[in-house]
Amino acid sequence: MANKISTFLQAVKAEMKKVTWPSRSRIIRSTLVVLITIVIFGIFIGGIDFMFFQILKFFLG
Repeated sequence: MANKISTFLQAVKAEMKKVTWPSRSRIIRSTLVVLITIVIFGIFIGGIDFMFFQILKFFLG
């Protein structure tokens, strides 16, 4: 059992050395794109929700 775990961990270490890690600036850029996209979609969905609420309030209110 310990031999299998050791072999597995060695394989993981070898694979991690093959990974091409993104640069710090690329990670920051990607994070900003995600955050901006979330804010834009949040505003968009919030606006649609507000419009539907006003329409329902008009017809039912």
